[in-house]
Amino acid sequence: MNLSRLISFSLIVIGGFIAFYAQSGTNQNQYLLVLGIFVLMMGLYRISRNIPSKYDQENSKEENDEF
Repeated sequence: MNLSRLISFSLIVIGGFIAFYAQSGTNQNQYLLVLGIFVLMMGLYRISRNIPSKYDQENSKEENDEF
C-alpha cells in the first residue's frame, strides 16, 4: 500500500473517530463534529479522485472499435 492511500485511509478513520467522539457526550461540541466530518470528507475525496470514471472507459472502448 502506497503512502497516499495510507494517508487517505488514516484521514477517514481519524475523521470518523472525531465525529463519533463529538456526538457521544450530552454536550455536543459542534466545532469538533464539523472538524471530524471535514477530515472524513477529505479522506474520501483523496480516495475518490484516483478512481477512474466509468464513462471514460466506455468512451475509450468505442473509439478503439471505430478504427
